[in-house]
Formats: sequence, C-alpha cells, structure tokens
Amino acid sequence: MAEIAISTEDWRMLPWRDYRRNVYRLQKRIYQAARRGDGKRVRTLQRLLLRSWSARCLATRQVAQDNRGKRTPGVDGIASLKPEERLTYARQLRYRTRWTVDPIRRTYIPKPNNPTEKRGLGIPTMRDRAMQALVKLALEPEWEAVFEPNSYGFRPGRSTHDAIEAIFNFIRLQPKYVLDADIEKCFDRISHDGLLAKLHAPQPVMRLIRDWLKAGILEDGQLLFPEAGTPQGGVLSPLLANIALHGFETFVSRNGRKHRVVVIRYADDFVILCNDLGVLLEAKTRAENWLAEMGLCLKAEKTHITHTLNEHEGHTGFDFLGFTIRQYRVGKCHAHKRHAGYKTLIIPSRKAVQRHLRELKALLRQYRGAPQAALVAELNPKIRGWTLYYQSSVAARLFNKLDSLLHHKLMRWASFRHPRKTNGWRYRRYWRQVGTYMTFSDGISSLTRHGEMPITRHVKVKGDKSPYDGDWVYWGARLGRDPTKPKRVIRLLKQQHGRCPHCGLRFTTEDVLEVHHQDGNHNNNDLTNLVLLHAHCHDVAHSKRCQ
Repeated sequence: MAEIAISTEDWRMLPWRDYRRNVYRLQKRIYQAARRGDGKRVRTLQRLLLRSWSARCLATRQVAQDNRGKRTPGVDGIASLKPEERLTYARQLRYRTRWTVDPIRRTYIPKPNNPTEKRGLGIPTMRDRAMQALVKLALEPEWEAVFEPNSYGFRPGRSTHDAIEAIFNFIRLQPKYVLDADIEKCFDRISHDGLLAKLHAPQPVMRLIRDWLKAGILEDGQLLFPEAGTPQGGVLSPLLANIALHGFETFVSRNGRKHRVVVIRYADDFVILCNDLGVLLEAKTRAENWLAEMGLCLKAEKTHITHTLNEHEGHTGFDFLGFTIRQYRVGKCHAHKRHAGYKTLIIPSRKAVQRHLRELKALLRQYRGAPQAALVAELNPKIRGWTLYYQSSVAARLFNKLDSLLHHKLMRWASFRHPRKTNGWRYRRYWRQVGTYMTFSDGISSLTRHGEMPITRHVKVKGDKSPYDGDWVYWGARLGRDPTKPKRVIRLLKQQHGRCPHCGLRFTTEDVLEVHHQDGNHNNNDLTNLVLLHAHCHDVAHSKRCQ
C-alpha cells in the first residue's frame, strides 16, 4: 500500500480490517510454502510482508496498544505512544535500511515458584519492540510449519493444558518412567552461533537479529555486551528460544530399540517418557549432548527420574507446569492379576496450592480494614483465575477443601474486625444465603466459591495444526473451549459467532480480548449489555464515548 500523508488524528481511522486481512493472507501463504519446503517462495513472501504498510501498522499497534502489561520503558524512557507518534514509528520501520539497535534495560522480577530468586528481564526500547513485532509477523508462520508436534510453549494456539493432555494420552495405557528436567538458565545461555545457524531468514533480518542478540545490556549504569542468550522481555525472544530448541524432540526420541521415547516440551521445561529405564537413560545422555551443542545444560537439582506408578529413587509421579501427574493401583489383585489395574490422576501440585493460599492470605491481611465489597472484588479474580487454570484436572475435592480453608481465614478476618462480638454475630453480619449456599456476601457482591467451577476435560490440539493454516472452523471451536477464559467471555464468543462487532474480524488465539459495557455502567453485567472486543477496538469504543 502506498504511503500517503496522514493527519495525526487518522490513526484510529486507518482501515485496520483490511490491514489484518492483508497480513494474514501473506502469513498463510508463507505457512503453506514452508509446509511444501519451498524456501525460495518463503523468502520472497517474507520480504513482501516486511515492506508492507499493513504489517508495519499492525506491529506498531501491537506494542503500543495491545500490550496490556505494566508498560515498562526501555532506556529511552518511553512507555506509551500517542496516535501521531504511532504513525511516525510505523513509517520508520524499514528493515532494509541500516537499523541502529538500542541498548536493553535490565530489570529483575521474582520467580513465581521461588520468590527469593530473581529472573532477569531485558526491556528493549519501544522502536526496537515495534521492529521485533514486525520481524515476528514474518518469521513465525514459517517456523510454525516445521516446529515439532510436542512443543507447546510460546506458540499460538497452544497452552500448558495441551502439554498436560499429551502426557496423559501417552501414559494412560501403560505406566512409564519419566525424566523430569529443566534447562538451566536457558534464555541466558543459548549459543548465538547455534541459533543463527538455524535461521534462514533474508539477510537484512539476519543482521537485525544478530544485532539484537549482541545489543548492550544497561545494568546499574554499566553497559554489558552478552556473548550468549536471548534477553527475556523482547517481543521476539520466545520465538528465538523455540527456534534454538527446534530439533531437540526429534534427536532425543530417535531410538533403535522397540521402546518408544516421547519428549514433551513447554519452553525450557520438558519431560522424557519411556517404559524402559535403560532406554530412558540413553535418551537423557542424548539430551545432554544435544543441549551442550547449543551451550545449554540440565539443572541438576531440578532433574530426576521417577515412575508414574511405582516408587523409584524415593519418587512416585512428578510435577509439571503446576500439575501433579501420578498413577494409582485400583481393583483387586487375584492370583493372575486379571482384575488389577491403575488410574491416572492429574491434580494441582502442592506448591501451586500453597502459593494460592499464600496469595489469599496476603489479600486478607491487606484488606483487614477495608469494606467487605472491596475484599470480595479483590478475591474473586484470584479465585476465578486459579480455578479456571485447574478446571481440566481432577480437582473437585480440592476445590471444596480450599473453600473450607478460605472460610476459616474469613472468620479470622471478621474476628480481627470485631474482636468483642461472638462468632454467631460475625457470621450473620458477613454471610448471606445465596442460592443453596451460605456465602461471604454483603447482599450485593458475593464471594466466588472454588467449588462453583465445573470440571471440564481439555481436548489437546492436533499436532500438525496451526492458526496459520486457515482452518477457522477448528480454531473457532477451540477458542470457544479455552480453559483459561472466563465463562462470560466464552458465552460472548458463541453469541457473537467468534467475531468482533467493531472491526468484523474473527477473534484468534493470540488476540487480547476485553469485555465492553455498552451503557458505561460496569456494575451492569447483564449479557445484553456486554460486548466482547479486541483490546484496540475497546480503546476506540471508549475514545468515541469521550468525544
């Protein structure tokens, strides 16, 4: 599309629907060419996409509007862009010109599993984020066509639940030995040479990625130049990490014996499954050798061998992605064991449960002096989000137990507020009859119970499917069954037939979705008042109301 003079007020008036269709059409053609093995056609289409005005605008919108995080600024101090600045950034995204890469700002966040440890993030500048988003639009369809089927982390249309379901499908018919492993400091130690050797992108893109990998990191006033690793925090970093680890599953599962070896990987966490211990040990050796070529190694304290059914080296079952996966014997064992068997149970891990309880306890302590409605407003999203994540596991009994534990914590919260009152008075003051249950409620807002979440089996994504294959029927159905989305979002998706009423485009697995209240009253949550929109469409809807 030819560039024309555009006024600063026209960012919201751009034909975004046409832009998205133009980019997706090119991405679909890149995906199909990569599936055919037509590398020359892939490079031609990638160059066309990188020069496209549509792609440059979408990349800028992704980092300037769709990013709903904390908007952490890079070394340039820019955390948000005005409409006229977004147009300027889109015009500057010229990949064939010599792009000057800015230094990366280093910041640290606590790890969720171990708050005492810190994870280092590398925050690029806004202009580099936009260029990385543009490069990702061109590279991701190509690699989605060739990625291994049991790779689930940081990929569109795939989630942790797909990885867990893949494990269940492999072990449900026969118990297996398991190598539960973690790659030590994966993002910080990936070999630059090994990664660049795998990339076959156009030469200007190769130069860009090499400059981003070698970019200086500003930490405590000092500029450090890394010799390995892909800084976490960049738009392109997750894709680069997956490219670096591509081929790991194929190499490790290669086995001359009759015993099948399966590798299931989510980002830098993976498990290797096999019913023979000797073959599993050989697979572990192959894994270590392959990782060494990429400058990586296994983390010893987080790597161990166990068995899904029988005790092995003091372990039975294993934890993966917040779930505990284990098998139990069932039935009666007669002389020939004809009635003996086992069942596979996947439940929330003990660490995940304890972390959830600590978060609830911290909120209760923080809101000791706040109104009951304010406490309920803070607790409900935590409870809904946690139960949504674990609703596909065998967690009904645990959900009820958590409700009981939370009830005792709430009674202590009420005791702190009214130390001279009786428990009966406190109960009548803070609990109401809601349906068939006595619920922590002030009569207007009510606490969500863990046990309200129904247990729903997750259906694993097909190994060879990708959002770039154009199968809207398949991906629309999966989006309507996404276990991480709230019930009202799922209802609105079905009610709107999977389309955004503002732009008319279909929702995809990577879109940021937000619920819009048409009358502006956020207390009116009737479905007739709610509309599901893209995040950027939601911004436009609110801007029109303010005019």
